[in-house]
Amino acid sequence: NGILEKAFSLMPKDEIYDLTGIQFMQINTVFQLLTMVESRDTILKSANKLLFMPDLLNFLLTGVKKSEYTIASTSQLLNAKEKKWEEKIFDALNLPKNLMSEIVMPGTKIGDLYPSICNAVGLKSTDVIAVGSHDTASALAAVPNLTSNWAFISSGTWSLIGIETDYPIVNENSFKYNFTNEGGVGEKIRFLRNVMGMWIIQQLKKEWGSEGEAYTYSELNEMAEVTFPFRYIIDTDDPGFLNPKSMVNAINEFCKKTGQEQPKSKGEYIRCVLESLAFKYRLVIDKINLFIDEKIETINIVGGGSQNELLNQFTADSTGLKVIAGPVESTAFGNIIVQAIATGKVKNIREGREIIANSVELKEFIPSQNSLWNDKLHRAKKIIV
Repeated sequence: NGILEKAFSLMPKDEIYDLTGIQFMQINTVFQLLTMVESRDTILKSANKLLFMPDLLNFLLTGVKKSEYTIASTSQLLNAKEKKWEEKIFDALNLPKNLMSEIVMPGTKIGDLYPSICNAVGLKSTDVIAVGSHDTASALAAVPNLTSNWAFISSGTWSLIGIETDYPIVNENSFKYNFTNEGGVGEKIRFLRNVMGMWIIQQLKKEWGSEGEAYTYSELNEMAEVTFPFRYIIDTDDPGFLNPKSMVNAINEFCKKTGQEQPKSKGEYIRCVLESLAFKYRLVIDKINLFIDEKIETINIVGGGSQNELLNQFTADSTGLKVIAGPVESTAFGNIIVQAIATGKVKNIREGREIIANSVELKEFIPSQNSLWNDKLHRAKKIIV
């Protein structure tokens, strides 16, 4: 806590963003490292290399230390345009650049699987290939939309909302709206915003379960569906929802400080969160349209959250756009496709996406109440940042 302010005293915030194009979050690696430097953590002196979790797994399989591009890009230590470690940041913040490994792209062979592992599991010599090791990079590689003008929502605990581009979008407005430019498969850029996703629902479900009232997500949606719409709106990205002792109390407190009544039933709490998420999605999509020539026409929702059909419909209604939901296991599919391309089994990402589109059941959600949601949008804008 407080580390962002310390970092900006060493290097201006806008300069860090101009170089990295990454959304500011205190969990970013650059700020974790700076915290270790400030606290004189002895690990920094004894360590040989810093490996992100996917890179560590590759190292344990092969003994080779590399940094895969898509996960490295989220560290806020990488130059977004040049795709290499940014020395100016390491120098200004006095971070140990000697800990960083060579960056490799998805589809690169890391090394051979250790013979001892091959023997243990009954394999012959096996290549270990770097995939889009940031989960959203692999998920985006599996988005089955073959049309133009589409956006994606990778929906899970977090919702990552954005588009796939050839180049980073780094300018005054992307800085103002805190958009991020993360590495993608095929040297693409994932231009997106991280917003809160199903976390609040997960915590409500967990809280009620600990009180002896266990519900499935379907049951919670059924309760929400029969409640009155648009009674309560919250900003799902408010810091109060990050890790409260009670999510129910956190929602109550937010409603109180914004002059609203408090939800009175479990269905009202769930509907409040789902409607608020759909409004948030709408506002982010509106901002993305400011950066592109042709407006978004379709939203692809992938990941575990794509199973929430009520939220999918709310998203279609809120944005006025067609929503395509699925696949649920998009991260695993994208991982497989990159390996298949690297080994010559699949020609390219487009062919991989065609295979996925023909292999899974996708559901479409068509806007049915967009005018009603538009009527309520002005109220949402007063509450949601």
